[in-house]
Amino acid sequence: MARKRRGWGGDPPATDDEAAQRIVAAAVELIAETGAAITIADVAESLGVIRQTVYRYFPTADELMRAAAIASVDGFLDRLAVHVRGIHDPADAMTEGFLFTLEAVATTPHLGIVLSAPNAAAGPRHVASALAQDFGMRMITRFDVDWAGFGYDDAALRDLVEFTLRTMLSFFVAPNDPSRSPEELRRFLRRWLGSAILAQRADDLTR
Repeated sequence: MARKRRGWGGDPPATDDEAAQRIVAAAVELIAETGAAITIADVAESLGVIRQTVYRYFPTADELMRAAAIASVDGFLDRLAVHVRGIHDPADAMTEGFLFTLEAVATTPHLGIVLSAPNAAAGPRHVASALAQDFGMRMITRFDVDWAGFGYDDAALRDLVEFTLRTMLSFFVAPNDPSRSPEELRRFLRRWLGSAILAQRADDLTR
C-alpha cells in the first residue's frame, strides 16, 4: 500500500490567507529554481496537496502566475525607482529604465515571465498581455517624470508602455550584438525610443 503523503509538509495553514500566501511562496520558489513558468500541478506537488486545493485559491494558472509575479518583482521595482531617481526627462528615464530592465531579466526569471508570458502555454504575443502592461504601468509611474507635463494622460501612458514592451520583446528574441558597447546601445535607444517619447508633447500641442 502506497504511503500517503503529508499535505502542507504536515503543517496545514491556519487560515485561508495563510494558505494563499504559502501557495504563492511555493510558486515563487519554483519559478526561481526552474527559470520558467510553472503549472498548478507543479505547485500542488511541491506542497504535497492535490491540485483542487490550489484551485480553491487560484482558479487558473494565470491568476497564480500573476500573484507570484507581483510578489516577486516588488524588489525589482524598488531598485528601478532608485536607479532612475532624479531623472526628469522622459526620454532619458525610459532609456535608463529599459537598459536596467534588460539586464535584470537575465538574472530574475520572474521578471522575464511577467514581461513575456504569464503561463507555460503562452507565446511571445503575451508581451502585451494585461499582466505585462499593468506591470509596465507600475514601472513608469515610479519615475520622477511629470508625465502630464509632457502630454501624457493615462491612455497615452498605456500606449507608451505597450510600445516599450514590444520594443523590449525584440531584444528578448534577438539580443543586443555583444560588439555594441553598453554606451552605444544607450545612444541607440535614446535616439529612437527617446524621439518617440518626446514626440507626444509636440503632438499634444498641435491638437
